[in-house]
Amino acid sequence: MPLRLHLFLLLFFLLSLTNCAHESHSSRLDHLQSSLHQDNHEDTMLPKISPIGAPQPFLPLLAPSPLAPFTNTSIPKLSGLCVLNFTAAESLMSMTAIDCWEVFAPFLANVICCPQLEATLMILVGHSSKHTNVLALNGTTARHCLSDVEQILMGQGASANLRQICSVRTSNLTEASCPVKNVDEFHDMVDTSKLLTACEKVDPVKECCYQVCQNAILEAATTIASKGSDLMGMDALHLQTEHSSRINDCRSIVLRWVASKLEPFQAKKVLRGLSNCHANKVCPLVFPDMKHVAKGCGDGISNKTACCHEMESYVSHLQKQSFITNLQALDCADTLAAKLKRSNITEDVYSLCHISLKDFSLQVGNQAAGCLLPSLPSDATFDSTSGISFLCDLNDNIPAPWPSTSQSTTSSCNKSVNIPALPAAASGQNCLYSHNVLFFLFVAVSFLLMIIT
Repeated sequence: MPLRLHLFLLLFFLLSLTNCAHESHSSRLDHLQSSLHQDNHEDTMLPKISPIGAPQPFLPLLAPSPLAPFTNTSIPKLSGLCVLNFTAAESLMSMTAIDCWEVFAPFLANVICCPQLEATLMILVGHSSKHTNVLALNGTTARHCLSDVEQILMGQGASANLRQICSVRTSNLTEASCPVKNVDEFHDMVDTSKLLTACEKVDPVKECCYQVCQNAILEAATTIASKGSDLMGMDALHLQTEHSSRINDCRSIVLRWVASKLEPFQAKKVLRGLSNCHANKVCPLVFPDMKHVAKGCGDGISNKTACCHEMESYVSHLQKQSFITNLQALDCADTLAAKLKRSNITEDVYSLCHISLKDFSLQVGNQAAGCLLPSLPSDATFDSTSGISFLCDLNDNIPAPWPSTSQSTTSSCNKSVNIPALPAAASGQNCLYSHNVLFFLFVAVSFLLMIIT
């Protein structure tokens, strides 16, 4: 699809929404300055929703329905040398293409696109083992298959840079350094009944806390990694590094075996659940130097307006990086607070400057419409009426918690703020979709303009 036509469609739809987006939005700095003298009692009224509930989702529109005729624009040029059965995984491949849609792939990479791509590769290789009896491809076949996967996904609208965005290499399809790839040998060494029982059904909330499947996978990976290990003649550091790398490569073998025993959709749920456990543990953002914040908020924050101005400026750099989950936002808040404390800023600048969890996710300018993704695995969706869309957690106005001196580092199982695992619907808001639609279309148009120019 010509980029200029794509841009035209986005702009046309954007203009059609402006009548609904009638509310004016002052800059957040003005809000901060005017709020310095106001009571912050409304923070106590923020919702605390149990992760057990399943409220209705909100799906912000990313592209107008005229995109429909252009989602499958090219016939992939396949090598003809790949042994993977793409036809059997057709729906899985289509879902991956939508999750890694061209414009937004870099900004959904951490939680949606790359975990889905990695799960797809695991499932494809795992299911091929039913016919080949091996849980890995050789290097030559892996190159052909990875190229074919790229061609198929690009033909359905996925980014052409997925290898770079997701750091995918041919080793993602081979055994790498793992000494076991044969299915029969795997069965001889691993308690497969115990492994399948632990991993055939993974609760995406409980698993992250109790790690039943993860522990079973680690045990199996450690077992097969030990085959043929020559412990003699290695120094301790070299031994530890090599053994750790081998276990990690064997972990992929174990995951492929698990995937081979499940239907593709169930395997995807398991693999995405495990990947989200890892993703939600750390903040994926890069924090720039904070010397200006240290200067503006120093001396016991003698000038509150100046301090909040520097905080606003600093946070604006974080808002240009990627969409993150609500639990990642908590980790990012912890990380930033620790850095601020090391810069001798001990007062709660989050409350002072009204920093919310959504402030750590991707935004545009002063729209204050950052989208926090839910902590549970989710996918982007596409249909002819709603275009490309994905779930946002609308409980994103929760204030960023400032850790106390006695508080240890938070984890996804012990958060100081109650974050829902599923998104909740907002209420009492006119033109609910317009503000978020405008935000996402502004993002899309900005990137398309950069590409065209």
